[in-house]
Amino acid sequence: MSDRYGDEARGFPAFAPRKGGRARGQSWWGKAWAESMEDGWPDEETLRKGRAVARSGRLGPVTVSPGRIAARFYGGEDEPYTVGLQVSSLDDDQWDTLWERTADRPAETEALLAGDLPPDLLEAAEDARLGLLPGYGELEPDCDCDDPDHPCTHAVALGYQFSWLLDEEPQVLLLVRGRAWAKALEELKSVLLMRAMTLDADDGADEEIAEDEDEDEDGDGDGDGDGDGESGEHGGEETVRAVGGTPVAEAYARPVASLPALPPLPEPFEGAADSVTGIEADPLERLVADAALRARGLLAYAMGLTSEPPRPLDTWQDTVRIAATHPDPRVPQRLRDSCGRPDELDRAVEAWRLGGATGLQVLEEAWEPPRSKVARVRATLSAGWEDDELPELAVRGNHWTLTGRGLQLRYGRDSRWYPYRERSGVWWPAGRPAYDPALALAELLRG
Repeated sequence: MSDRYGDEARGFPAFAPRKGGRARGQSWWGKAWAESMEDGWPDEETLRKGRAVARSGRLGPVTVSPGRIAARFYGGEDEPYTVGLQVSSLDDDQWDTLWERTADRPAETEALLAGDLPPDLLEAAEDARLGLLPGYGELEPDCDCDDPDHPCTHAVALGYQFSWLLDEEPQVLLLVRGRAWAKALEELKSVLLMRAMTLDADDGADEEIAEDEDEDEDGDGDGDGDGDGESGEHGGEETVRAVGGTPVAEAYARPVASLPALPPLPEPFEGAADSVTGIEADPLERLVADAALRARGLLAYAMGLTSEPPRPLDTWQDTVRIAATHPDPRVPQRLRDSCGRPDELDRAVEAWRLGGATGLQVLEEAWEPPRSKVARVRATLSAGWEDDELPELAVRGNHWTLTGRGLQLRYGRDSRWYPYRERSGVWWPAGRPAYDPALALAELLRG
């Protein structure tokens, strides 16, 4: 397992051999990907051979990362080939443009927030002059084989197998273009939230204008109160007047008056040099930031962008949060002395720093994932290693322990895997979580 793909790479089990049947994906996105690939590689003989290789079962687990799809091809006695497909990733500005166009389409937005990848998202991308499917000449093959054809049959086979992945999980198309699914949804929600806030501000301004128009007492619409339907003193000649009847031009022509002198500062009270709390850092800025985060979460729930409001923290959780995030290094020690659980605080702080509130929940709560999820994870892990290389795993609830190695993965309710190491008989958080159990396990083994 290589680390060159970055934190957003995802691994998928190898496909079993398929005898006969269609080699192209059968879903809308699977078919669209296959058709785009075939348009770029029109040689029918190469495509035919690639379809045969795709169905043969000789491609290993598929890794998908931003800009790249990769696998190993096992052809017999020779060393396996590494085969890959390169495709350009969209940059941040292009993703922002795509989500702006998507936010103009309520049906597509609703589908994305519900966890689907609607086909009409392709139209939103085209409106933004962006490509989700590979254009002509954009899909670049890369293989260790000596086949002079470009592309080789192994690269074509990998392209067809990627269309099978899109049948099962179309969201992986966004990943190969540079965005993990969770991050894509977060960006779309941010666009929707900003639009909602801007709309509220515009509505308030419109109400103020309407109130000003209602203050025209004589009803002639000119706001001068004389009932003649004309503005100012000169009949049809319009004169705009400031408050008090002074023409605006005359008011702006007046010299700027100087500001009054500042009042003197009050005398410091006795003992003001000593900090009241023992903490020199001003807590006001952090309190404001915490309130803003809480308000943002509540607004997102009120606008329907999240399924539930942010849960308030209890005393222990808030203690851990402050100890993990406060910039003053003396704060954790003060909290350790006063929280009543000094032996647990350091471990809880480490869990929060690596995984936030969910990381703390994973540390303190054990639960039973669905059996189907356990079976799928076992298949994913088995596909990523040779039989004699896969470490022995003892599964108990959401804890997957590597027997005799002092290493453990914990499956969180957020569908991420949290690495742990044993220290003196106690399990400690050992790294940041990952969505792919195979990558999380590989990172944990590398240590």
